[in-house]
Amino acid sequence: MLTELRRRLRTLAKPERATHSLTFFKTGPGQYGEGDKFLGLTVPMMRLVVREFRGLPLTDAVALLASPWHEDRLVALMILVEQYRRTPVARAAIYRLYLGNTDCINNWDLVDVSAANVVGAHLEERSRKPLYRLAKSKSLWERRIAIIATLHFIRRNDFGDTLAIARLLLGDKQDLIHKACGWMLREVGKRDENALRGFLDEHVGVMPRTMLRYAIERLRDRQRYLTLK
Repeated sequence: MLTELRRRLRTLAKPERATHSLTFFKTGPGQYGEGDKFLGLTVPMMRLVVREFRGLPLTDAVALLASPWHEDRLVALMILVEQYRRTPVARAAIYRLYLGNTDCINNWDLVDVSAANVVGAHLEERSRKPLYRLAKSKSLWERRIAIIATLHFIRRNDFGDTLAIARLLLGDKQDLIHKACGWMLREVGKRDENALRGFLDEHVGVMPRTMLRYAIERLRDRQRYLTLK
């Protein structure tokens, strides 16, 4: 099945799109995606493949996740998300597999498609301590997993961990973390504007500007917060 999956992805490859992706995902020297390789597939193409191969054995999913090709890794994660949703008996194994292979979850789209649906979902009724360990990691991607995973809780009107982890990451040096925290704060504000405003009122003076801009995007008085900053 794995061989056929790989073959299918390569038959769909578009070299001109792959060239664009090299720039879009910042793969140049010293950039966050340095050295990543692309086949050149759209997300809708990959979703079609995921539907066909959603029964991929976990051992094959791990092998696919270790691929140097970005789309291979993205498809592997999309399959894991689908299996986590559909196969309760496999959830613990998928969660362990995910956290055991974070070195392969090494771009923002890979994190964003999977962290809430695997890590967040798994920790909904469990201790959230793993998120705080990830938030303190030296790995940019593990820190992004920590904050994006809380989207699962936000959707259930549970904001405590989002606010706490965003607070931990206020001093982060990476713009991708600023964007992720701002995004999650904005999601909190969609559901509870007072919770967002409470965070802003306490931290606006030290928030990275990108985080602040993302967080206040939907507020009518956003200019006031920019002035306070």
